[in-house]
Amino acid sequence: MTEAEDDWQSNYFNYFTEVEEHFQRARGTGLFLLSPLDWAIIESWKNGGVPLEAVLRGIDAAFEKWRSRKTRTQMVNSIAYCAQAIGKEAQIIAGAGPSAGGARKEVAPPFTLDELKSYFTKSVTDLRRLGNPVFDEIAVAIERLNVEADAHYNDLEQLEQRLTSLEDKLVAAARSSRTEEQLFAARRELDLQLKPYRGKMTADQLSMLERQYLDRRLLESAGLPRLSLFYMR
Repeated sequence: MTEAEDDWQSNYFNYFTEVEEHFQRARGTGLFLLSPLDWAIIESWKNGGVPLEAVLRGIDAAFEKWRSRKTRTQMVNSIAYCAQAIGKEAQIIAGAGPSAGGARKEVAPPFTLDELKSYFTKSVTDLRRLGNPVFDEIAVAIERLNVEADAHYNDLEQLEQRLTSLEDKLVAAARSSRTEEQLFAARRELDLQLKPYRGKMTADQLSMLERQYLDRRLLESAGLPRLSLFYMR
């Protein structure tokens, strides 16, 4: 594992961008746009602790196997196609253990303090405009974080943990405001999109993906912001 991947900040905030760009290069179509399902899959890998290196190597392995086929009936249109190969690479890296020696290098925050404060301010505005008591309560908590932004800027990992907890509360409140039919429709949409790729994922991977996808769609449909620093990318 490289020093950059051993560093939480570098690995965490580059995860989405690195995976997206690597998949586009491997596919050979730089303008290809990832789908909501693709983003949820990447997020499930990130939250599941799959190393960035394993994802990138797995993408390469999956496309190498695809290109070696004598007959290619269709293009690879989802990163879900690479899930099995990525799982194998993650197992290989886990078996290799941590790299020996080497000091962790300092990595500058991927955004400025002013950008962090603006992110907080926008999140508060988005939450308050909906007029929901629970959303207002979460907005107050973010305002407190904004007041202490200078201190939190020096410990982004702890700040991310706080924001993730608030986002969990936000998701729970948003879910309670949806009808049974709306929740069913979102789950049905996920099942249809995921059907071609189920055989490439484990039960644990599918369970985590389901949660990530449904939470993402739930917040989007309710017009609610994502609170994680990950979405400042």
